[in-house]
Amino acid sequence: MAIGYLGLGSNVGDRRGHLQAAVDALPSHGVRVLASSSTYDTDPVGEILDQADFLNACLRIETALAPDALLDACKAVERELGRMPGGPRHGPRPIDVDVLLLGDVQLTTDRLSLPHEQVLARRFVLIPLLELDFALATPSGARLADALAVLPVDEDVRHGGPPLVTRSDPSE
Repeated sequence: MAIGYLGLGSNVGDRRGHLQAAVDALPSHGVRVLASSSTYDTDPVGEILDQADFLNACLRIETALAPDALLDACKAVERELGRMPGGPRHGPRPIDVDVLLLGDVQLTTDRLSLPHEQVLARRFVLIPLLELDFALATPSGARLADALAVLPVDEDVRHGGPPLVTRSDPSE
């Protein structure tokens, strides 16, 4: 079993509902959700800036899945929740489930990079990840808190709401 981190995002329809549906769907794909960050309203970044704001969160997970199988599980959840393959890169979407970190795995394939290639460069990823574990570092030793400290404040990341409900959540 490995501990990993996933990033969730949505900017179409019931954004929080889509994020919660992803949390609820992951266990049936071999991914145990241990904790969720708060949700954050964020400006769009990337190739398409003229679109609705995103709601983002990060999850701490536990899984026995290999990296490619974990990516397949994330893509299956996206399809189940209405995301069609294709579409414009960084475009509007009901759900995005990204593999950010998986234990101390470092790999780059045509399908997957671990750590995720943007994990140290995006405020909307770093802020919720650090909420889950302020001491978090990449397998190469790069501390996420240090990466956030040097990033320019050019992405607006605003607290959007409480953490998503996980099955291991005692309040459930």
